[in-house]
Amino acid sequence: MDGNRRWARAHNKPVFEGHSEGYKKLQDVVKWAREAGIAHLVVYAFSTENWQRSEEEVGYLMKLFRSILNNETRKMIEEKVRVCFIGDRARFDNDIQSAMVKMESETAKDFNITLHIAMSYGGRAEILSATNALLKDGATNVTEEEFSKKLWSYPMPDPDILIRTGGDQRLSGFLPWQSVYSELFFVNAYWPEFQQEEFASIIEKFASRERRMGR
Repeated sequence: MDGNRRWARAHNKPVFEGHSEGYKKLQDVVKWAREAGIAHLVVYAFSTENWQRSEEEVGYLMKLFRSILNNETRKMIEEKVRVCFIGDRARFDNDIQSAMVKMESETAKDFNITLHIAMSYGGRAEILSATNALLKDGATNVTEEEFSKKLWSYPMPDPDILIRTGGDQRLSGFLPWQSVYSELFFVNAYWPEFQQEEFASIIEKFASRERRMGR
């Protein structure tokens, strides 16, 4: 979900307002995905590198996360959205970690779409974490299935489609293990500007692509 800050600057608004608009757009996209019959949606909300941003911006994002975690659970339940978090949770304050567990538990009872939110996530960090977990267990001759089970994202299915907004054509550490056969789409619009017509067009294009999976 790239381009929140650039969208804010382009509209002469505070950077923080871009993040707020970005969350509003996420709510729209969850609705579009649910209406399209998509069972899993994964979004990149906060990377391991994002911790290096200014103390003021990180502080605002933590405040926004707390607000979402503490105030949006009922809405998620009503809209039958299950929420799962993937990433290095240990870097968050204890109250945020506890709120993540609470939202996951309370939204897991009756749902028709699962929203996976990558927070404090980095692809290399995830792979290293899985590798170290396997080494700690004394594993040898590890299979892909065994390795996948140690990933932060497990048991999330591998994504069929990967969309990046904001104009950049790179993955920036997003799901490197899981996205090896994902169909990639790069959109010039900043995330807050992403429109349902573009989303529908991507779904249509995906349906016409031949996916050989190396075969």
